[in-house]
Amino acid sequence: MTQRTQKEKGDEFRSLHEGARAFIIPNPWDAGTARMLTQMGFEALATTSAGNAFTLGLKDGLVGRDRTLANVAAIVAATELPVSGDLENGFGESPETVAETIRLAAKAGLAGGSIEDATGRPADPIYPIELAIERIEAAAEAARALPFRFTLTARAENYLYGRADLKDTIRRLRTYQEAGADVLYAPGLTTREEIAAVIRSVDRPVNVLMGLGAAGPNLSLNELSEMGVRRVSVGSALCRMALGAFLNAAKELKERGTFGFAKRAASTQKIVETFESG
Repeated sequence: MTQRTQKEKGDEFRSLHEGARAFIIPNPWDAGTARMLTQMGFEALATTSAGNAFTLGLKDGLVGRDRTLANVAAIVAATELPVSGDLENGFGESPETVAETIRLAAKAGLAGGSIEDATGRPADPIYPIELAIERIEAAAEAARALPFRFTLTARAENYLYGRADLKDTIRRLRTYQEAGADVLYAPGLTTREEIAAVIRSVDRPVNVLMGLGAAGPNLSLNELSEMGVRRVSVGSALCRMALGAFLNAAKELKERGTFGFAKRAASTQKIVETFESG
């Protein structure tokens, strides 16, 4: 495996956002899936908090910073590609905690990471905008102090928490841009028109989440690129796809006592060859 410095990875990751086309940043959930995606020729990877949580038998948001960063470090060690981390809400409310999370994420080897404005409290799911801005400002200050280009993504989480308020989402993304975010991201947008409105309203590269199934827009990478999207992630979709196949196979075992699912499984040889090719 080619060993590149964190500075080289940071520069490469930032340059991907400055190209004329959108790129896909798929989301592995462990070292094995990171190596598979690397060998398939993707240009960068992003971790998934939900995927990591599922491997531990937990709901998203319950893993905590230490175990999240351990997962991050394992994924970084498994690939020569730049990796961006799903850092949830920075694992704490205060701007100081968010800044420390950025510093620890960089120490774990990341080329970038995202901070969201979700509180983790069901009754009050989104931070007030004033505090949300302070948190992104602290993250940006910590990122700028690093000895390499750390790409900070700011996430406006309204749509994931039943708040389909495009006006407020755009207002938040604009303020996060002014607070120092390098990339802007509003996961859960459901239509082409909403995505286009966000792109028109900001002056930073925009990440769009695909893989939402029937709830999301049916757009290809080329279509998203033509709209002005610069980065496309799939969140936990790959992990959920794998777990869906697992559950279907287990259901066949339990309910029918048959083993037809094995005909659709990847061979051991194919999997091993993928790992060894790196």
